[in-house]
Amino acid sequence: MFNLNKFIADSVTLRSVSMFAVDIETNKEKLTCEIKGKTVCVIGGAGSIGSSFIKAILYFEPKSVVVVDLNENGLAELVRDIRSTEGLYCPDEFRCYTLNFADPIFERIFRKEKGFDIVANFSAHKHVRSEKDKYSVQALIENNDIKAKHLMDLLVEYPPKHFFCVSTDKAANPVNIMGASKRIMEDLVMAYNLYFKVTTARFANVAFSNGSLPDGWLHRLQKKQPLAAPSDVKRYFVSPEESGQICMLACILGNGGEVFFPKLDEEQMLTFSHICDDFVKTGGFTKVECKDDSEAKHYAARMSYESDTYPVVYFKSDTTGEKAYEEFYILGEKINMERFSALGVIEETTRRSMSEINSFFSELESIFRKDDFTKAEVVESIKKFIPSFEHEEKGKNLDQKM
Repeated sequence: MFNLNKFIADSVTLRSVSMFAVDIETNKEKLTCEIKGKTVCVIGGAGSIGSSFIKAILYFEPKSVVVVDLNENGLAELVRDIRSTEGLYCPDEFRCYTLNFADPIFERIFRKEKGFDIVANFSAHKHVRSEKDKYSVQALIENNDIKAKHLMDLLVEYPPKHFFCVSTDKAANPVNIMGASKRIMEDLVMAYNLYFKVTTARFANVAFSNGSLPDGWLHRLQKKQPLAAPSDVKRYFVSPEESGQICMLACILGNGGEVFFPKLDEEQMLTFSHICDDFVKTGGFTKVECKDDSEAKHYAARMSYESDTYPVVYFKSDTTGEKAYEEFYILGEKINMERFSALGVIEETTRRSMSEINSFFSELESIFRKDDFTKAEVVESIKKFIPSFEHEEKGKNLDQKM
């Protein structure tokens, strides 16, 4: 039987123990003090990172956990997973709601609870494929930024002790609209640090997270379909467990206005094709590298279920928004690499005033109100707000890939 967690440890992160285990143990007393007996609200909690955050928090025994997500099936699995895990604490009050956090029903829940001690937002369009045209761009900015602003305004009324919103490494010198939208989100939430403590975290790919390319390989195997991967794109990886832990540590231990990132060395970056090679081998197959999608699909369609070979297609990345490398911080940000064993902290980054934020959001919303707005208009507006944003339109997106 294919053991995914073992494969991630052996072939992706190359570590059998969480890189944050030392920081969690060192700060156990503080984490317990800030979480035990407290009320928690997790937005986007059915996703890979949000669910891992919940598991990390549960070990410190909060009084209650309210989870909000649009993915009803994901919420059902979250509850089953938590209640089926030996030794994982689950409070009597563990409630899941299938709804959008911008929905008036969420506001009613929030007002009824009179806020929460800890609020963490994981709701996001996180894929580069979310920018294929003007409609997908509007949807990702609405979710990552505009709806997030409505949430922040609600939190001003009921300030949490700890507020966390997940970011991405792609927010550092962004080249895609998704990354730029998360950089906008950082500037947005940090403006509210005047009212309550705000922290965030930039980190890399979560190995086999929902909807990721490696996660897709699992589905391809089940359906006897070929595997595809870029050979020229290098990425950092953390395990699903680590993704939740870095968010918990940033949320609870961070000072207001700080951005956390994992201390990963450049040699720890891997290409997807390299991981795919190990994935095929671990699955008990010998890879057959095909020249294109058509050849790979043809091979897979004629392959028996007893076959010990498997077709793969490796290609050079040629889609809009792909960055050949990853980075966690940029020039001008004040970095502290000494406070934690496995965590770097951006203690000072660029800050925007609330008037700047409001002006920019008004401009975005005025663009979206036009029936004939274009993707290029949105890109130009973002470039004015983030001068370092380097977006190159290549005319091809990931929905056109196998």
